[in-house]
Amino acid sequence: MPDFSQFYDVAIIGGGNAALCAAVSARQDGASVIVLEHAPKAFRGGNSRHTRNLRAMHEGPTSVLTESYLEDEYWDDLLRVTGGETDEKLARMTIRQSSRVMPWMSECGVRFQPSLTGTLSLSRTNAFFLGGGKALVNAFYDTAERLGITICYDTEVQSMDLDDGFAKSISVSANGFPQTIRAKTFVVSSGGFQGNIDWLKKYWGEAAENFLIRGTPYARGRMLQNLLDQGVQSVGDPTQFHCVAIDARAPRFDGGIVTRLDDIPFSIVVNKSARRFYDEGEDVWPKRYAIWGRLVAQQEGQIAWSIVDQKSELLFMPSVFPAITAGSIRELAGKIGLDADTLEQTVSEFNAAVQPGDFNPQKLDGCHTEGLAINKTNWARTIDTPPFICYPHRPGITFTYLGVKVDERARVIMADGKPTANLYASGEIMAGSILGRGYLAGFGMTIGTVFGRIAGQEAARHARN
Repeated sequence: MPDFSQFYDVAIIGGGNAALCAAVSARQDGASVIVLEHAPKAFRGGNSRHTRNLRAMHEGPTSVLTESYLEDEYWDDLLRVTGGETDEKLARMTIRQSSRVMPWMSECGVRFQPSLTGTLSLSRTNAFFLGGGKALVNAFYDTAERLGITICYDTEVQSMDLDDGFAKSISVSANGFPQTIRAKTFVVSSGGFQGNIDWLKKYWGEAAENFLIRGTPYARGRMLQNLLDQGVQSVGDPTQFHCVAIDARAPRFDGGIVTRLDDIPFSIVVNKSARRFYDEGEDVWPKRYAIWGRLVAQQEGQIAWSIVDQKSELLFMPSVFPAITAGSIRELAGKIGLDADTLEQTVSEFNAAVQPGDFNPQKLDGCHTEGLAINKTNWARTIDTPPFICYPHRPGITFTYLGVKVDERARVIMADGKPTANLYASGEIMAGSILGRGYLAGFGMTIGTVFGRIAGQEAARHARN
């Protein structure tokens, strides 16, 4: 049983990648550290359990990254997906520091691998974790234990005693028993509120009942709400979230990365009216996959279906659930409950609008349609070769963008613009400072890692002083 009476240098609220980066960094700088993880040990790690990679700036080829990926291109990619809703100072700092995180992570036992088939479009920009997010989390926990960091599972932090910007203590429920933990400094890395359906309903109404939560059910936003109630400055749009189209047959919570569907660029996507509603080939998938959850969320019943034919069957990683297949479009319509005449018309009109071109699944190929109300701008091929293959989609939320504002030292900012004296933040709970909307593949992990290290180092330095 942890000694809750001990006065720690640094208390870390959360148990995912951002929290662990903060904990290990603080401990490496000599601080005594306690980590408070809401989940039981078997489900530790928050959303980080489900991640695959992080996006890293680099000046030349590495053991797992090809070519180069420099600051200006990285910034341009981020600017495009966020539409300018980002703090340039914090964003560029994150981008630059991303070039230094991989060696440090390797020292902590994290292993990387090159991009594999199905992820080759990321080979230049994203480093993949060998063994995935679970291996990443396990490596950091092993390092934390080896360094003597105190780790508490089944421990929900319920509130913080924050007095005029000074954090005095936190109240927790540890295995159902109330405890008070005091520390010199605190780092909050407890994620967003995506696991709180009632909170999501405030902005989306009953549609939120049809949302699926890809990550941990423990991210309910309790600490976020507590801090905002105590005058911490908020950042980010509460209606925005990292939301992708996932298999509609996925579980309500914790389905993870394997429930994501990557067939959209090579498909047509239709709603309950059996009509297309957006350009499926707008951009390369790593820069556009995160818009599709919101697009599906805006459709009737929050559901859609992607349709490809045999020509595209092997171009994407399949779902963990079996595809819905049929020998004809009419038969497929019957299987998924859509009007057969309308679906046949949608496919026929799409096929007639496809223009000749050189199809290339690895890049923007210009294969497009002409004359449709919504044209497809890349990877447009006729859907005419059975079997026809279909997957149902629902919105899959990874994390919400409402969070607390921080500065370049990861200090939490109060509503009056002044930094708190001893409270820091990292990860999803502050990512809205940089990701105002949209998403760039692997960038959430980059933010969590960079700001986790900063928060841990700053907290340890404050504790020493």
